[in-house]
Amino acid sequence: MRDASGYTGHADREFSPATPHELAALLAEAHDACTPVTIAGSATGVTGGCCPHGGWLIHTRQFNQLVVERGRALAGAAVTLRDLNEAAARTGQFYAPDPTEWTASVGGSIATNASGSRSFRYGATRRHILSLDAAFADGTLRRFRRGEAIDFNVPAIALPATTKNTAGYPLAPGMDWIDLIAGSEGTLAVVVEAELQLLPTPPVIAAAVLFFDDDAAALDAVDACRPEPSLRMLEYLDRNSLGLLGEAAGAALIVESTSEEWLHALDLAGLRDDSWVAQSPADRERFRAFRHSLPERVNEIVRRNGFQKLGSDFAVPLEQNRAMTAHYHATLTREFPGQYVLFGHIGDAHLHANILPETQEQDALGRELMLTLARHAVALGGTVSAEHGLGKRKANLLPIQYPAAVIDAMRAVKLRLDPHGILGRGTLFV
Repeated sequence: MRDASGYTGHADREFSPATPHELAALLAEAHDACTPVTIAGSATGVTGGCCPHGGWLIHTRQFNQLVVERGRALAGAAVTLRDLNEAAARTGQFYAPDPTEWTASVGGSIATNASGSRSFRYGATRRHILSLDAAFADGTLRRFRRGEAIDFNVPAIALPATTKNTAGYPLAPGMDWIDLIAGSEGTLAVVVEAELQLLPTPPVIAAAVLFFDDDAAALDAVDACRPEPSLRMLEYLDRNSLGLLGEAAGAALIVESTSEEWLHALDLAGLRDDSWVAQSPADRERFRAFRHSLPERVNEIVRRNGFQKLGSDFAVPLEQNRAMTAHYHATLTREFPGQYVLFGHIGDAHLHANILPETQEQDALGRELMLTLARHAVALGGTVSAEHGLGKRKANLLPIQYPAAVIDAMRAVKLRLDPHGILGRGTLFV
């Protein structure tokens, strides 16, 4: 089994249950035998969460039912975000979470509390779940509705002052079951089906790719644009990213707004005349493809180099955005000149740094550097994981963000719901 990051694993046995009751029976059998179980959706994750280290691999591919109604969709765990959005669009609606990879499954996106480019306005997946059907480690099947509180005590832990955070469990007394399961990376329960909130498609969606000669002008524009209530996307590409895409500029912002008037009235210092403004839905799709082609180009380089991409998923409080961006550029230019890209969700102060090593020595240096960058993000009040989760590849980052007592409290929840520790063994906790 291999995920999108190139992380690999192996299973002793694989299963593809056709019904929730078949899934429950498999889990009960594994629970009684203390057999590790890993859940796999569409394998688009980048942290190794779906890659087993032995034990059983259970695929959710047959949970693909989809019903769209006014204001909601009932979606099985295997439904892709593309299919969900296309079905919603035919009814004049949309699903707000917008992860880069639209072949990701509903179950996987709930497991990681995925977000994406529109999270700047709409937040992450957790916010859009109305109800959830889940299977627990002992084979128990339960349905939870929004507002149903957990029935056991947990402490309140201090969360980072960021708009996004998927590192560990966001424990709080009386928290929703949905909020506990969403983002738990398959370590507490298996998502079977979800009732998801759909929103009316805005009558107007204006979009642009704004080019700047330097990073300072782009960051000034971020601060100027962020308060705009009609803004629903604010994405960033650095000079290196644009170079990979065949564009020469110091930086770029990709914006979407529900107000054409606001977009056309933009008067930003340093904005280049060759910026792109959408004239049609086809243009908006072209801009989306432009942004999403960057990870594809990076992956091509990774395959050619023969080393895994070393990527960050850190976010910091909004007021620390400039500091973290400057630290990324200074550190990466010094250690990996011309071998990194910096891009992502700058509206949430959540940028992805990708290091592209070419030698074993660079790979080792890059891994150490990612730990250093994680510590810096946390020192600024940030998180080590904003949307991808930690999985197996990045489980070593959890102690950078939380003290041992907090991690012990998370482990206690894991022990309560999965006493033999069969679900997602090796994911989240080292």
